[in-house]
Amino acid sequence: MEYHDFETALKRLEEIVEKLEKEDLPLDEMLSLYEEGVKLRDYCKNYLEQAKGRIYKLTKSENNEAKIEEVSEDTLFKNDQKE
Repeated sequence: MEYHDFETALKRLEEIVEKLEKEDLPLDEMLSLYEEGVKLRDYCKNYLEQAKGRIYKLTKSENNEAKIEEVSEDTLFKNDQKE
């Protein structure tokens, strides 16, 4: 199973969850869907972890030039708490 983008993987995971919640499926099919769902969950989690490491914010330096600065998780949460 290979997904080329997060949105496709997440959509498939949502479909699996919906099927497992609503449909009366044979046990083998349920197990197969569940296994696929676990793999998709792991894929999405890893994708988000990697994306979190690439978050940057655009700031202005003292001489008014744009510079890119990495934003840490601590900085993100501090900004949320100020509001």
